[in-house]
Amino acid sequence: MDTMCGRFAVTTDPAKLAAEIDAVNEVPEPASESADLDAPPARSPGVNYNVAPTTTVMTVVKRHSHEEPDDDPLLRVRAMRWGLVPPWAKEVGKGPLLFNARAESAAEKSSFRVSVRSRRCLVPMDGWYEWKKGPADSKGKPTKIPFFMAPEDGTRLFMAGLWSVWHAEGSDAPPLLSCTILTTDAVGKLREVHDRMPLIMPFDSWDTWLDPDHRAPDDLFSAPAEPLVDAIAIREVAPLVNRVANNGPELLNPL
Repeated sequence: MDTMCGRFAVTTDPAKLAAEIDAVNEVPEPASESADLDAPPARSPGVNYNVAPTTTVMTVVKRHSHEEPDDDPLLRVRAMRWGLVPPWAKEVGKGPLLFNARAESAAEKSSFRVSVRSRRCLVPMDGWYEWKKGPADSKGKPTKIPFFMAPEDGTRLFMAGLWSVWHAEGSDAPPLLSCTILTTDAVGKLREVHDRMPLIMPFDSWDTWLDPDHRAPDDLFSAPAEPLVDAIAIREVAPLVNRVANNGPELLNPL
């Protein structure tokens, strides 16, 4: 597990996101059911300015229909727990909180190996928070300064992720879908804030990354190209984000 990319912001809902990217919205209302066996439980993530691990988040996958498995796979928006639960886990919440995975070594880890092969996803966000070491306070204790990284033009980011399906042993409850965000070495100016960054997946790589029938090529697990990172603005924000209970647009304001 990596220690960065533990908070982000998203300012759209599943229906709007699905319309934006021409996907099927599979985040159901409580009374509805999906035809796909992999469909998420009836939980609806919404606008969230301070997304933290274990929160239910939106993801984008590309899957075949359960009813027509020979049909072309479609983009689908699904709700998942942020913090991957491996299929072999005995119960949820016991063990590491796998909200990040190192892209360089995920294929070698038992928690992520199966997901690397056939369950890759995208995690949409407006931007992510990171903390940089600051000067000591009046009591000599180290401080951390929060920053928000987001595209300068206000477009949405889609981070590479992995997902998993977990079934509670002996239970008829719907399966739990969960995900993790991949990270790489930081690129360009982002190194000034942290030595790691989430793996940004450009639109022209979506089809290959999300292909449910083939493993993604190794180059897609590499750090993003520097021009992609150059389009990211870095701004210091108020320490309000330090508390998960704080959740409003003011968290994104420049300090």
